[in-house]
Amino acid sequence: MSDELPPRGSDNRFPAPVYAETVLAVNFEDARRYFLDALVELNAAHTLMLERVGLLTVCEADACLGALAGLDRLKIGQARYDGRFEDLFFYLQNELERAAGPEASGKMHTARSRNDVDLALYRMCLRQELAALIEAVHAARNVLLDQAARHLKSLMPAYTHTQPAQPTTVAHYLMAAADFAGRDLERLKAAFAVVNRSPLGACAITTTGFPIDRAMTAELLGFEGLVENSYDAIAGIDYLSGAAGALAAAMVNLGRLVQDLLLWCTEEYGFLRLPGGYVQTSSIMPQKRNPVALEHTRILASKTLGQAQAIFTAVHNTPFGDIDDNEDDLQPLVFSTFRDGIRAWKLFGAVLAAGEINRERLRRRAACGLMTVTELADTLVRREGISFPAAHQLVARAVEATGEERTPQRLVAELKRLVAERTGPPFQSTEKEWLEALDPEYFVRVRQVPGGPAPAEVGRQIERARQENQAVLAWLEEKLGLLSRYRERLRQAMQRGTARR
Repeated sequence: MSDELPPRGSDNRFPAPVYAETVLAVNFEDARRYFLDALVELNAAHTLMLERVGLLTVCEADACLGALAGLDRLKIGQARYDGRFEDLFFYLQNELERAAGPEASGKMHTARSRNDVDLALYRMCLRQELAALIEAVHAARNVLLDQAARHLKSLMPAYTHTQPAQPTTVAHYLMAAADFAGRDLERLKAAFAVVNRSPLGACAITTTGFPIDRAMTAELLGFEGLVENSYDAIAGIDYLSGAAGALAAAMVNLGRLVQDLLLWCTEEYGFLRLPGGYVQTSSIMPQKRNPVALEHTRILASKTLGQAQAIFTAVHNTPFGDIDDNEDDLQPLVFSTFRDGIRAWKLFGAVLAAGEINRERLRRRAACGLMTVTELADTLVRREGISFPAAHQLVARAVEATGEERTPQRLVAELKRLVAERTGPPFQSTEKEWLEALDPEYFVRVRQVPGGPAPAEVGRQIERARQENQAVLAWLEEKLGLLSRYRERLRQAMQRGTARR
């Protein structure tokens, strides 16, 4: 048998041509696009740690740091896969060997593997996406709160089963959305806490016999702790699925709200009007005002949800260990998912801030259809001491008797007739009280229990939510500062290496 290697281009020598074309070339492009900066930072942090524990001399560390600082990012950014190097990791290592020499740059590989390096890169980039998404949701929530504050007394119909149900206020409705956005923010913050843990030092999967300092490397890269168990550091995928799940929940919430607002924009509803910058006309129908900005928000929310579900599908039932299914080919989907989610929330916030809510039309609709009859039944319970089922039955019969003339006056007349026909003690409540109970403003005003639509109560909810949003802003500024400071420290360290070369 011959000891010669199979010729290049053979299916018996790695990489087979089709594998190089469909996997390695594509993954090289993706890594160059998404992970180059993080890979340089990671190399710098690892070098500083190796120097601290005595696995690199000061001269060797300076050579490596100087080489990292001197990398031609423009050249690397234009590089294409040509078969000489399997991936960006080895391409970059070759560049460092040329600058620092094979001995010093080779020692940079001590106590690490592409496994823990890749997982660290994924987490470093995902935390940036999470921070950007949190920023977008936070800004949109501020818009919801601002609009709610403007509409504390703006009446509107609340719908159940897509039918007009009871009067409420625009503020009460928007606060419901602000509260789900608040929960979205908490889920995203929790996801950030899981993501921002360092897997470095896990190496292939069982750590190393070298005396490395995992905590130091984590701190240098802006991580807030370790993925302690090395097997979990390499095999665990819930850092990603948790983030995707939080994003998916946010997109379901946003999509349902946008669906309502699109109905509000129709001629039939007429509750919301968008300014010209957010609508398009028709190429054939000059009268059209198509609310395209909300349509794009809806499809971005749906697309993001679909991509988040695709992430779950990709990692579902994969073996619990190092596996390619969770790595290179999945990561572009992660970036695309978060990119579209951020776009959706940014666009929604801008549209809602610019939109004009038609108070008068909403008020008229809130006064239609006898939506206040629950309060009429409640009044009978309070004033007459009868049970709610009995009051409900009596009012329901009066509503049915109004026929097509569903006005408060006709309803009170029918109720007066039915009360006169019943046996038992006479009612003490008056027609004036019944008409007051049917007034939508009164209906809203008396609902002062926590969470109700009374203006004072919704005002309290808004103030609580504003305090929550201030806390989120403080949290976000802290995390962005953390991510900014680590980069500056590493930049200075690489300049140190350049100065000493």
